[in-house]
Amino acid sequence: MVDSQIAETDSLKRLLAQASPDTTRVVLLNRLAGLYRFNKPDSAIILIQQGLQLARKLNYTRGEVRALSAFGEALRFQGEYPTAMATEFEALRISRNSHDPEPEATSLTVIGSIYIQLNEFQQGLSYFRRALKINERLEQTNILALSSIGDAYEKMNQLDSASFYQEQAYSRLKALPRGNLASLVTMRLGILQARLGNTAAALGHYHYALANANLMGDLLNRGRVQYQIAELYYQLKQPDSSLAYARQAFITCQQAVQKSWQVFSSNLLVKLYRERDNLDSAFYYQQVATALKDSLYGPEKFQRLQLLTSMEQLRQQEILQAQERFKNKIKLYALLAAVLVFLFLAIILYRNNRQKQKSNVELRYQKSEIQNTLTELKATQAQLIQSEKMASLGELTAGIAHEIQNPLNFVNNFSEVNKELIGEMKTEIGKGNLEEVKLIADDIEANEEKISHHGKRADAIVKGMLQHSSSSSGVKEPTDINAMCDEYLRLSYHGLRSKDKEFNATMQTDFDKSIGKINIIPQDIGRVLLNLYNNAFYVVNEKKKQQGDSCEPAVSVSTKKIGDKIEIMVRDNGNGIPQKIVDKIFQPFFTTKPTGQGTGLGLSLSYDIIKAHGGQLKVETKEGQETVFIIQLPTVF
Repeated sequence: MVDSQIAETDSLKRLLAQASPDTTRVVLLNRLAGLYRFNKPDSAIILIQQGLQLARKLNYTRGEVRALSAFGEALRFQGEYPTAMATEFEALRISRNSHDPEPEATSLTVIGSIYIQLNEFQQGLSYFRRALKINERLEQTNILALSSIGDAYEKMNQLDSASFYQEQAYSRLKALPRGNLASLVTMRLGILQARLGNTAAALGHYHYALANANLMGDLLNRGRVQYQIAELYYQLKQPDSSLAYARQAFITCQQAVQKSWQVFSSNLLVKLYRERDNLDSAFYYQQVATALKDSLYGPEKFQRLQLLTSMEQLRQQEILQAQERFKNKIKLYALLAAVLVFLFLAIILYRNNRQKQKSNVELRYQKSEIQNTLTELKATQAQLIQSEKMASLGELTAGIAHEIQNPLNFVNNFSEVNKELIGEMKTEIGKGNLEEVKLIADDIEANEEKISHHGKRADAIVKGMLQHSSSSSGVKEPTDINAMCDEYLRLSYHGLRSKDKEFNATMQTDFDKSIGKINIIPQDIGRVLLNLYNNAFYVVNEKKKQQGDSCEPAVSVSTKKIGDKIEIMVRDNGNGIPQKIVDKIFQPFFTTKPTGQGTGLGLSLSYDIIKAHGGQLKVETKEGQETVFIIQLPTVF
């Protein structure tokens, strides 16, 4: 341990020796147990039990809930998952009843960690997010909750989300002194780098985490980091280094009573000794791993976990029932309000009927006109829909499933959180705590808005998919391609100007008049041109926003006849396309625009249309300078 920790430990021991059996002694026992949990776990559990017993004797709720939460976490480290979960659920109930949010957030985090270790990732994420929300409300550092969410996403193979949350945790860590969390977060960053194939960066994070754990006397994180280093060396085909760290990890995890990490270390040692033909040692560690797995996941513990899960499911059913009752009440209130409104309107209409007869005649006439217009619009819409048929849907299935998963995940996650909040609302209603009920209702409303937003996002993706999956049944006809290029350029420009009056850009054209007319489906080629123009105006506008008056947005289009082909070039002076994503831009659902501003189907659809015309769509770009899209079409199609 560092000097400051040693000094604090000695000071707490002296105070504890002089303390009377009162609430102060409970606080001292809990604080000293907190210092011991990373280097003397057995001593920490003894101190926690002493503090818990005294707190209950004194009816000291604040000390009891903190001791329970610490006890549950210690049991989790030792792999006693059923007892740990039951203890944390008890701490959670007490902290809620006593309106003590700080230990509530701690218990939520520990419960989430238990679910993650049992591979119940969605359940774990739900508890982590609730803990994170409480920490944010208390304006406290939320490093552990953020890092735990990142760890869950890493185990779910969602590495982008995992990196986002781990970087958030690491950025907050920089503002704090060196401590045990530094080892945990840095180690998890190393795991992500290893998953991404960045070996040097992963080892750098691991060795920093190990040095910090050694400095803090942190057995828990020391053993974990030693195992991760051993695993990485094994993947790098360096068995000697892997064996050295695997042995250290096994011994350290044994000292820290971390059974799950002992299993990881034992399994790695089995593989290493087998590869060395050291079968005696391999058999020994195989036996150790088997015994540890039985103690962690034996039938008795499995039954206890099933019982706890059943109880939790029952509680979830009660929440659903409460939610349904709440919805029925809302519907009843809405119906009553509607009845009152209709009664009010009926009275007004009755009293003003004679005065408004003339107005009603005019309204009926306007309604007839609108109905006729609507009928014409529907007929036009039907013709447009009829002109496109569904095709190649099977090829898009994988892309659609991947793209739509994110908004659906948000919908599912916020729905889960709302279930928990409804349970809390029910409890607070029973207590008559209307202020807390209003706060919870506000949270539910905010979550419903997010559910609606991501539902609409999924709806937009599906609509874009349907458009991409359609094939035109339009008729080929001779078309003046120069006139079409010019017309759609101005159409795109003025369309964007109608949305953003401050938008301006220079338009340039250079048309080869020798081309004449070519045989194409004008609606389809028009769709391609409009999409390329819209993208070009969008990127030059974004560059203008970044660079200000030093940037002069410009979009140009040119045509040229080359043998039996014509070439259309759409050029912009935006920021260009990074080379690492150039090969992806024609893939369905790939987009560089912010979420909600594009579904990633425009260029893919354009590519398919040009290909169906027997042509090619290519791109040339200079990063930071310009992008040129090149359409090549045969003169006879």
